[in-house]
Order: sequence, then structure tokens, then C-alpha cells
Amino acid sequence: MALLARHRTRLFAVAPPTPAFVKASRTLSSSLQQQHLRLSARAFSSAKEPPQGQHPSAKDTGSSGATSDKNSAEGGNSKDGAAKPLGKVSGIVNSILHGSGSLPKVLSQESWGVSLARGKYVHELQKHRIRPERFDDYVQLVSEAFPRMVKESNNRLRLTGSWLTEIGELDTAVHIWEFDGYLGHAQEMDRLRGDPTYQKFLKNLRPMLISRDNQICLEFAFWKSRPPVDLGGIYEMRTYLLKPGNLLEWETNWRRGLECRRQFCEPVGAWFSQLGELNYVHHMWNYPDLETRKKTREQAWKVDGWAETVYNTVRLIERMEANILLPMEFSSLK
Repeated sequence: MALLARHRTRLFAVAPPTPAFVKASRTLSSSLQQQHLRLSARAFSSAKEPPQGQHPSAKDTGSSGATSDKNSAEGGNSKDGAAKPLGKVSGIVNSILHGSGSLPKVLSQESWGVSLARGKYVHELQKHRIRPERFDDYVQLVSEAFPRMVKESNNRLRLTGSWLTEIGELDTAVHIWEFDGYLGHAQEMDRLRGDPTYQKFLKNLRPMLISRDNQICLEFAFWKSRPPVDLGGIYEMRTYLLKPGNLLEWETNWRRGLECRRQFCEPVGAWFSQLGELNYVHHMWNYPDLETRKKTREQAWKVDGWAETVYNTVRLIERMEANILLPMEFSSLK
């Protein structure tokens, strides 16, 4: 056993480094350090030099060397304490941390609303998920209440349309209301809150529903909602949840895509959400029947520009759904 242990020690023991190996390692390490220092000094020197034909102003460097030394010691801070960029060095660091030395101009949600919306009306999209056992009661209740609400508003509250889902989210009603801007919406809501008949309607409505929600939406400027008309057939409501920050690109592509589609089918309206769940876009179309819908969608692929619209917009979508709707008897759009 002792003999076996001695052989095992010899087999796995690590030999100590030779003097020549140690000397070569130190030489290589020193060389790499010197090269690193030279590169760092060169980058810092380039960062301090102004572009050709341009000289730093007294405001940036100060009127004396003492001011320059102070700014250097403080990392290039300005008088108000905000950090000043260090030229190429700062650009390199920013590129590593953020992916780019500059950021694109970002429009706010409000800016998008101004640039994309028609601006004349505000629309409220309501969804009522009905208890199946109360479905008939619901239809009777809203069929009496909604036309009365429109009449009593003196045309300040308009019903774009009311539909029931035929394919998709069943036992669901979709209502789209139109107001004269946000001010008109606020005025009508104030009036309804003080209306005993409307409050009674809400009291009777709530037990009939599983849930309800709404969104305040604006129309796309290039796609105006249709006025009241009896088109017949079926309606398709396509709802897209966009990845945040993609609404402007969506609008740009669909502005072209709509011209491809409207050659074959009737566009009803398109809205994007401003309050409630955000980043939603809703498109509504009208078809005589599902077979015609199939054929018209196939025809669109033959038009120049439609395939490009689909390619450019599908990557902007988080999820989507399509519901086939039938208009209710009192709906303005039928």
C-alpha cells in the first residue's frame, strides 16, 4: 500500500514552474499592461481634443487653467452639477451600456394622439359579458334604454353601433358611443349621473353581467367611422394589442394597407385606445357573409403593398383576436 501511494503521488503531483517559465510570464504580463496603458492614454487624449476648426469656448473650459483642472478633477461636471460627456470615451461607454451613443426622439402617448387622431370625436368602446341565463333580459333592457339615452341627449350622445358576438367571445355585447371630444364626454357623463332613469337602468343591468369594461378611444385620422347606415351582413371586429411604442409605425403602414383592402370590402372604422387598457387598436369591417370575407381577404394579397403591410405590422403585435358580430335591432350601423 505504501508503494502504491508513492507511485500515485508521483503520477498526479504538479511540477513547480521553472525559473525560465516565471521570467517569461512576468515579461508577457508587463508587456500587456504597457499596451493597455498606451491605448487608454490615446483614447483619453483623443477625447480631449476638439474637432478640427473648432475651439472650446470659455464657457466650457473656463478662463484659466485652474477652472479646467477643477472640471477635470470633478469628472467634467458643469456648474449646475450635471455631468458633461467626455467625447469618444463617453460615447464608447454609452454604446456599451445603452447600445448607442444617441437616443431617437420619442413621442409621448399624448403626442401620438395629436398626430394620429382625427381629433373631432371621442369614442367609448364598451364590452358587456352577459350571464347566459339573463341574455334575453339583457337584450330587452338595452334595446329600451339606449335609444332613449340618445334621444334625451339632443344628439350630444351618439350610438355608433351595438352588436352581439356570433363567433369569438360569445354572450358578449359590444357598444361604441360617440361624443364631441373629451368635454362632450364629461358633460354627458355628468348629465347621466344625475338622471334617475339612467341610474335605475344601471341597477337593473349589473346583475345581468359577468363583467364589463370600457376604453376611451380616438379615431385614426385616415379612417373615419361610417355614419349610420344599413349595410346588412356581418361585422368583424379585429383587436390588436401592440407592443408598447409601436403605434406610430402601425399607423404609417396601415395608412397604405387600407387602400389595398378597401378595394374589396367595406371599412367601418378604426380606433386606438387612450384610456383604459392601452396599446390597443380596433379595426371594424363589414362583409355580406363569411364566404365573401374569405374571398376578399384572398384578393387583397394580389394587390401591391398588402403583403408589405402585413410583414411590417405583424411583428408589432403582442396578441390579436377577431370576433364576428351581428348588429342589434336598434343599432345605428346594421
